[in-house]
Amino acid sequence: MKIAFPHPMIIMLAFVGLATILTYLIPAGLFDRKLDESTGREVVIQGSYKTIENRPVSIGNMFLSVPQGIVEGAEVVVLILIIGGAFYVVDKTGAFQSGLESLIHKFKNAKAFLLVIVGLLFATAGALNGLQEEIIAMVPLLMLLSNKIGYKKTAVVAISLGSALIGGSFGPTNPFSVIIAQNIAEVPIFSGGVFRMAFLGIALIFWIVYVIRTGKDQENQEEIHLEIPSKISVSHTFILLLVALTFVIMIYGLTNWSWDYNEMSAIFFAMGLLAGIIGKLGINGTAKAYSEGFSEMVFAGIIVGLARSIYLILQEGLVIDTIIYALFNPLENLPLGLSAVGMMLSQAILHIPVPSTSGQAVLTMPLLTPIADLIGMSRQVVVLAYQYGAGIMDLVTPSNGGLMAILAAARISYKEWIQYAWKPILVVFIIAAVSVVSGIFFL
Repeated sequence: MKIAFPHPMIIMLAFVGLATILTYLIPAGLFDRKLDESTGREVVIQGSYKTIENRPVSIGNMFLSVPQGIVEGAEVVVLILIIGGAFYVVDKTGAFQSGLESLIHKFKNAKAFLLVIVGLLFATAGALNGLQEEIIAMVPLLMLLSNKIGYKKTAVVAISLGSALIGGSFGPTNPFSVIIAQNIAEVPIFSGGVFRMAFLGIALIFWIVYVIRTGKDQENQEEIHLEIPSKISVSHTFILLLVALTFVIMIYGLTNWSWDYNEMSAIFFAMGLLAGIIGKLGINGTAKAYSEGFSEMVFAGIIVGLARSIYLILQEGLVIDTIIYALFNPLENLPLGLSAVGMMLSQAILHIPVPSTSGQAVLTMPLLTPIADLIGMSRQVVVLAYQYGAGIMDLVTPSNGGLMAILAAARISYKEWIQYAWKPILVVFIIAAVSVVSGIFFL
């Protein structure tokens, strides 16, 4: 009898259970922390780790962590629901359909070039504002693109989410990872930008070429042929411009006005209302489309909450600091090249229990920068090891709620995703390893 691969919710619950077991197996421990006035965050004091009495998480608290995780991740869950609703409204107006068919027709003899454009756009958004959860709401449009151009669903997720994560991992401007890490490591913000951009180019070119060469769906080729679409209507043009303007305002708000999830939710909510009115859905029609969009995204929101639950359990059991200590303490005695690669791999492993890239920067940068100073390594290399390890791991780890929610919305199993993506992800890790070793000499 064929055994079915576990449902995404079962995978997440299994990790919740595993995290609970680890609180019984891993000694509890803590680093002392102090407030960094420049960032307003608590940072870890190097050399202050100490073991304490174990505080294993009970079965009751394990189940309690599920609703707690959803509540803790409420801002992200609300963002997913509202953006999902807003994009569902836009889709109901027909604007996405007509715009996409026009774009595909324009590149009907150059579908690879279309994918290059898509990959570059998502990589740019990833580099500028760490685009990830926002892609959840775009899944219906991406699946439409998959059908129209005859590419596998996994390939279209790779060209969107994969490109965005590579942009965020390798780029010099992601405010949620590299900027926070550089600030804590006390190196100039945006420094090493040319070096980072060079390796971003290498990784992104490889990734996009791989998707183009391997992503065609041989069973779906008949859907590629399209009739010449009629001219996009004025209302559809205005709606598509409204969507583009919303993203521009969002990026500007994130980088210049200190926006967070709630502000993003608000602007997308307004976009959905305006799109419905412009698209002649009417007030009731817009409200109905919103509610249908909410229902489509509820499961994706729950997945994000479950990912948060994993971290809450490890935090309650006081084992996160022990994991950090065990991963990074041995690196002091290695040669520089091995130490740099070891830091990157340790950051990748740590990203499984700590799925927040910004949270991981706050946890690890205060520990690793003194080690770097001690062994004669540039602090820039430490930042590189962090941003590569944590960022690329987002393509793999089931504790990344964004990844699992996108796969769930696209109806792609985790097994299908790993089968398609593990080879290019491994190559990207190798490119990153070359970068951190090269950084020893050039940064």
